[in-house]
Amino acid sequence: MPYTALQEALRAHAESQQALAVADYRGATAALRFSDRDREFTALQNGGAVYDLGFRARLSIAGNDRTRWMNGMVTNNTRDLSPGHGVYAFLLNAQGHILGDVFVFNEGEKLLVETDRSQIEKVSAIFDHYIIMDDVQLTDLSGQQTALGVSGANARSLLNAAGSRVPELQPLQTVALQCDCDCGCVACTIVRGDDPVRESYEIWLAPKDVYNLWRALLEAGAAPVGCEALEMYRIVSGIPLYGVDIRERDLPQETEQIRALNFNKGCFIGQEIVERIRSRGNVHRKFTGFLAEGDATIAAGIRIIAGEKEVGEITSSALIPTSFGNRVVALGYIRREIGIPGYDVTVGAARAKVVQLPIRLSAIEKLDHAEVQRV
Repeated sequence: MPYTALQEALRAHAESQQALAVADYRGATAALRFSDRDREFTALQNGGAVYDLGFRARLSIAGNDRTRWMNGMVTNNTRDLSPGHGVYAFLLNAQGHILGDVFVFNEGEKLLVETDRSQIEKVSAIFDHYIIMDDVQLTDLSGQQTALGVSGANARSLLNAAGSRVPELQPLQTVALQCDCDCGCVACTIVRGDDPVRESYEIWLAPKDVYNLWRALLEAGAAPVGCEALEMYRIVSGIPLYGVDIRERDLPQETEQIRALNFNKGCFIGQEIVERIRSRGNVHRKFTGFLAEGDATIAAGIRIIAGEKEVGEITSSALIPTSFGNRVVALGYIRREIGIPGYDVTVGAARAKVVQLPIRLSAIEKLDHAEVQRV
């Protein structure tokens, strides 16, 4: 897989030794870690972290028919998006199964679609297939843009300290900025993350500027974070990853990502199935979190057992540091009637509890404290 623009810049500036290793992550090769993964995870949770988002890719959608056409392609309402705002959405087939997930932003004279590099070829092919007599033009911006992420309680103050004066933004709101820092950026776009509680930002910019902005954010006090800690943070946050937690066999309501659906927007591919599920009742399984007891090993693909019956499967897992030591948390699907927070299940050889998403560390430590008290 290709190196991200930042990883190429670090190698060119003889800084690749800062990362202990690189890894293929979501369609690109990026730094696995820069120091200790647990410290990096803590920075994402509590302090201020900067990380490479070069594994993300973008498509520009232009043409007079772009708004109508896009609204018929995805599960969310893109027709009524105000300029400078975005939504999360699924691409479905006619049977209602998920072919990909995307963010769609209204950039005024064009729409911008963001997804992982691992999905960009497939998403582009689906879009191209459905452009028939429409005035719609697709442009892949992957070689023209890259991105950095900033997260943590100090995220906005770090960006301001680095010279990007970020105004108050709503989730998935964008603003184009002209940097006044020493990083040499001509221009960049700041995007507020879609989590309304945990503050995070993406900075879209030209690949030639990414190294200077990276250095400016480090000098402002941001902790560099690799994709290993990002994956831990993703799992604790309960964010499903397409190709791992969301597969083509899955239906939208099974993923619990209701934020991706709009039931009042009009026709789109797969709408009949989505509406039928809504009108006739819930699907039989749901996406949720799990907390394993002790130091058990849980891997993707392991079956979940309750009452000697198979009731689900694990799709992702991570070892998370807590004040009571490391604990295994996982994501996966379980039958809806059993997927109640606090319900005891068996995952492989380990006992586990169903937990609410996102998985709050305070909730894990509360359960750990109760276990200690019982002992």
